[in-house]
Amino acid sequence: MPREQRGLSIERWNGKQNILTGKTSTMSKRIKFAVVGCGHIGKRHAEMIKRNPETELVALVDVLPKEKLNLSDYDVSFFNSLDELLGSEIEIDVVNIATPNGFHAQQALKCLAAKKHVVIEKPIALTKADAEKVIHHSLLIHKHVFAVMQNRFSPPSVWVKELIESGKLGKIFMVQLNCYWNRDERYYVPNSWHGTQDLDGGTLYTQFSHFIDILYWLFGDIHNIQARFADNNHEQTTDFEDSGFVTFDLEENGMGSLSYSTSIWDKNLESSMTIIAENGSVKIGGQYMDKVEYCHIKDYTMPDLAATNPGNDYGAYKGSAANHHYIIENVVNVLNGTTSITTNSLEGMKVVDIIERIYQQKPEKWKSKTQRSSSLAGQDS
Repeated sequence: MPREQRGLSIERWNGKQNILTGKTSTMSKRIKFAVVGCGHIGKRHAEMIKRNPETELVALVDVLPKEKLNLSDYDVSFFNSLDELLGSEIEIDVVNIATPNGFHAQQALKCLAAKKHVVIEKPIALTKADAEKVIHHSLLIHKHVFAVMQNRFSPPSVWVKELIESGKLGKIFMVQLNCYWNRDERYYVPNSWHGTQDLDGGTLYTQFSHFIDILYWLFGDIHNIQARFADNNHEQTTDFEDSGFVTFDLEENGMGSLSYSTSIWDKNLESSMTIIAENGSVKIGGQYMDKVEYCHIKDYTMPDLAATNPGNDYGAYKGSAANHHYIIENVVNVLNGTTSITTNSLEGMKVVDIIERIYQQKPEKWKSKTQRSSSLAGQDS
């Protein structure tokens, strides 16, 4: 996809009029949301919807009983299945899907069939083929699909995006992406969907797809992929690798590498991107790619950036930036016809496609690894 198209909505907007459909936005009342999946991230979605003055949370869905989910702050309708929600008479504009990864595509398709817009937590699917089905159905019924990639809103990400598009760096020579997090027995608990091949999908899908999205957002597709994988200390807790080293060529020029691991002891180490270019070098680092650690560019002065929101804190472990309020704001603005989708479904599909092509490099021994089963299917990522 050409760089100038990345970040644009499939359904582009001109003022209040949708160019694709010719229809004018009529969203003058509060936009009604339902959230499917009431684990950590689902509750984050619910809270951001609750706080936004232009939105209304009307329903929550989870397979677990409501009393076990700590939902006392939410006085809304509760359902134990998506089918029950969609079969109810509750008025809903948007359904936010925050369930295990393996359910994202099929649940999105159900919501689209019910003529609802959908917000899908990363990844939007576990295969490119399933992501394409979601996109196809959304186009048929003229409904939006929002992919949740909230790291794009972090000030260092916004800054480096503008820097690259300005051309000040010149030709890109090399990009190095490092993702080193801790995910131990505090995360991979028994009878959880975490670590299962069918519902989790793999380390790159669940832990590091946000950073692969930043790579794609900045530089486009990757090619000539080569990879090595290892399982250092998760043989008893996951169906897949915990570490990998990937090399590739960038879409337009330059080469890159991705080194990642969840075998880090005790706590997250870093998520960083180093860019080596014709006119200078940049490194964004910190635990969540939330700090500019190095900037030395010809005839350029580094601007002051706003503070980055901290990572989502889940107690025993931490995740990416707490930027979900920006996702809800973007949904509101898109449905009101004043902007385009920050991360559209095509971009969500490309992240899945890149991860799928990386995982295609796995030797046969990984594909035949004994798979665990999950008895808990309803909580989120």
